[in-house]
Amino acid sequence: MYHDYLILGGAGLVGLQVCRQIAMQLEPRRIVVASLLESEARAACEILEEEFGNSIAFVPEWGNLFVRSSVAKLSRRELLANRKQRAMLLKDVYSDINAAYKHNHLVKLIRLHRPEVMVDCVNTATGFSYQNVFDGAAKVMEWIDDKGGFDDKGTEDIETFLLSQSVPQIIRHVRFLHRATSEFDTKVYLKVGTTGTGGMGLNIPYTHSEDRPSKVLLAKNEAAFGHTGLLFLLARTPNAPIVKEVKPAAMIGYRAVKTVPVTDKHGNDKLFEPRKIELGGRMGLREDPKEYDPKGKLEVSVVDTGENGVFTRGEFAAITALGQMEYITPEEIARTVCLEIRGANTGQDVISALDGSVLNPSYKAGLVRNVAMSDLKLAEEKAELPSIALGRLGPPELSKLLFEAHLLKEGFRHLRGVLEDDKGVPRDKRDLAKQMTVTLRNSQVRYIAPSIGIPILSSDGKSLLRGPRINVPQLTGHQTDVNLDSTTDVDRFAAKGWVDLRPKNMDLWIRRIQKMVDARIELRFQGSAHASTKSYLPTEFEIGEVVAWIFNNEMGGYRIK
Repeated sequence: MYHDYLILGGAGLVGLQVCRQIAMQLEPRRIVVASLLESEARAACEILEEEFGNSIAFVPEWGNLFVRSSVAKLSRRELLANRKQRAMLLKDVYSDINAAYKHNHLVKLIRLHRPEVMVDCVNTATGFSYQNVFDGAAKVMEWIDDKGGFDDKGTEDIETFLLSQSVPQIIRHVRFLHRATSEFDTKVYLKVGTTGTGGMGLNIPYTHSEDRPSKVLLAKNEAAFGHTGLLFLLARTPNAPIVKEVKPAAMIGYRAVKTVPVTDKHGNDKLFEPRKIELGGRMGLREDPKEYDPKGKLEVSVVDTGENGVFTRGEFAAITALGQMEYITPEEIARTVCLEIRGANTGQDVISALDGSVLNPSYKAGLVRNVAMSDLKLAEEKAELPSIALGRLGPPELSKLLFEAHLLKEGFRHLRGVLEDDKGVPRDKRDLAKQMTVTLRNSQVRYIAPSIGIPILSSDGKSLLRGPRINVPQLTGHQTDVNLDSTTDVDRFAAKGWVDLRPKNMDLWIRRIQKMVDARIELRFQGSAHASTKSYLPTEFEIGEVVAWIFNNEMGGYRIK
């Protein structure tokens, strides 16, 4: 069983119960309780320490998981108020992921505590959707429609709008999660997710005071299931942790009933003597509260539902009534979480449900694939151009590798011919580079590859055959050219998307084809136990199969389910 746990959102309604259930059922040595605010994290640890004593180490952590550690303690309002900070946030969301990874606060927590198990109780979809992309779009559209130009305020509105997009933020968050959990050997990652609508449909009557259905709630649903889709991919990624998600489809409650001063959705905590006005003309929607006579504090009896806020008796009765959201307790969710960590089959893991319901590769498709390949071969023999690549299917390496493999096939016909001549003498990388140069002179690759944006680097590395457009490097923004004086950059571009005839690339091809040949011999004599992604199964030099072998064995790009 596992001993070290990191509970994200551990001070929340569900997170605190998850901490309790883990402490009671799973014999942990340490539970890191992470929350947005320091006061919440410390208070939760104090509660847990009182209940469970010193047998378990409860460690408080705090801060915004989705930004850099240096600004993780700032509120979103504070983050967006500073132009320099907005530029930093934009860079972290939309630019180089490696640079952003080093500074991300979630990554820092995983690096620091190296948990065996992570339970993520943060309401991620709510956090992203409540940044309110619709309000941001309305502000930007006002500038476009009315002003036609942007001053500092307009620039701020555009930057804020870009930073309210949930999709790039969730994608980057899950990629950080994948890299950090793999790097620091997390065994299990379990997400407590959401449907976004408490299990209700498009007819949900609850909104944020706008028309039904609520655009913000639908954005929350989109973020929630987009997040689930990315976790589905994470669960199918080699070397990732075991990935699970439980997704409550009801309102979660409750923490306590109390009579306290409260605020409305605008943050108002006062009662006012109302004014009577006559209808007609224009009416301001916001006036200075100081112009109204106060009548005391807004103090009522409420039920505390944690992250969902507080509800009055009337609101709570309505939303939990039969046929409405109804509700589920955090203890029930926490017990399900613990059972899933143990490995019990609760039937509540959404990722397992998806695995069991998606349509997987079929036997018939495997048979028909051979028919399609045979028909393609016959059609190719009658066509003027060989059927190699069009560059439409990425990554950029795919086309480059297919063209290089095709040249090798044209020059040597068989895989073993790349490794040795007819007398069995091993080929040298320089001889191979010379032979590829000769082969290229009479090959259609000379015209096809440059025409679709795949340039050909000469064997001496001093010249390039190119067409009107070059796909690699990919241009960003208003960029139109690159510097080719750097050998490092040329090496990087060649590895990514240039046909490379240089000896060092031929040496790489010799080594990889040797592995393919060895694996094929091993399969022949050792049987099905040795049939794996390391095996090259065809008996002929099939360029697509060769590139698939490279994806499987050099890029880690293979499926595990």
